[in-house]
Amino acid sequence: MSEEYHKIRRLPPYVFEEVNKKKAAARARGVDIIDLGMGNPDLPTPKFVVDKLCEAIRDPRTHRYSASKGIAGLRRAQAAYYERRFGVKLNPDTQVVATLGSKEGFANMAQAITAPGDVVLCPNPTYPIHAFGFLMTGGAIRSIPAKPDEDFLRAIDRAVRHSIPKPIAIILNYPSNPTAYEADLDFYAEVVKFAKENEIVILSDLAYSEIFFDGAPPPSVLQVPGAMDVTVEFTSMSKTFSMPGWRVGFAVGNERLISALARVKSYLDYGAFTPIQVAATAALNAGDAAIEEVRSVYRHRRDVLVESFGRAHFEVPPPSSTMFAWAPIPERFRYMGSLEFSKLLIEKADVAVAPGIGFGEYGDDYVRIALVENEHRIRQAARNIRRFLASGNDPVQKAASADA
Repeated sequence: MSEEYHKIRRLPPYVFEEVNKKKAAARARGVDIIDLGMGNPDLPTPKFVVDKLCEAIRDPRTHRYSASKGIAGLRRAQAAYYERRFGVKLNPDTQVVATLGSKEGFANMAQAITAPGDVVLCPNPTYPIHAFGFLMTGGAIRSIPAKPDEDFLRAIDRAVRHSIPKPIAIILNYPSNPTAYEADLDFYAEVVKFAKENEIVILSDLAYSEIFFDGAPPPSVLQVPGAMDVTVEFTSMSKTFSMPGWRVGFAVGNERLISALARVKSYLDYGAFTPIQVAATAALNAGDAAIEEVRSVYRHRRDVLVESFGRAHFEVPPPSSTMFAWAPIPERFRYMGSLEFSKLLIEKADVAVAPGIGFGEYGDDYVRIALVENEHRIRQAARNIRRFLASGNDPVQKAASADA
């Protein structure tokens, strides 16, 4: 019984756990850690959504098992949102499934479509479930560039020509977690054309569709003519409506793929608690003002982060979307990699960030900073980091001085 189980052996050590342990140990000593690591929204769920939950929960009929694909009203509300926001028409009965967040949707879609040894094209760096959902089902990952440009298109072309077996799916994630890269419809059109020519599925993670600050709203790949033939897209209410613990998301798109996901889910769960689905329906149907308020808060926090960290000599490129900044590690600390640098920030600056290596090996020169603290706390984090950087507290420099 000493050997790890097969699927567990396929998973690497959870990088973020090392940072979490360091953070927990510091807090146990009474240290005030400013946590900009986990993308866990601190904003309250809108009151009208909570009120609808309370109203629904008083009806004992809602305490029964729910449908694993989501109640009809919720699926209709999601279809209406797609038509209103993207101009995309969906059949709520055959092209929409409610999921327990986009993460569960991705994982169960991997279960539905992947055979052992199947190859999936996955951006690197990217949100971990995009790769590990398929690894746990016995699939294989081939990394492709995360930035939506010509290098991405060339990489997927090479992968199809040189991978044996041929890849079954391409994963898209724009706006991206962790990089905040955005894609436009011209890029999506190229990917759809390629996928259709090569009979490859597109799985698009659009969890940050409503958290944007500059320019036009991020599009959906389903806006491309013909995309519905090969695409499933995943969205989430976690960030849009500050509902992370509620676990409500969606998969929408190609009927055959949605049917496969619904069938897998029917064996694994009964869906979210019905009052939660009722409240989520209310949010989708009447929540545009709430979305704008959330967007405004994150926009302001982004501006404070970029300005205050810049004055601390930790340059943070301003993200145009998502609730994250993807920041290069300051040059003099880059040698140590993102995990050790993240641990050092907890130890010396009382600030927690997410190490880029946790999103893929090509993220190791970066850390992800989440906009999950208020402006006062962000400025305090910047002051702490400024003191740390000004102290010359560099382990290599210290070792060199000691040797001298």
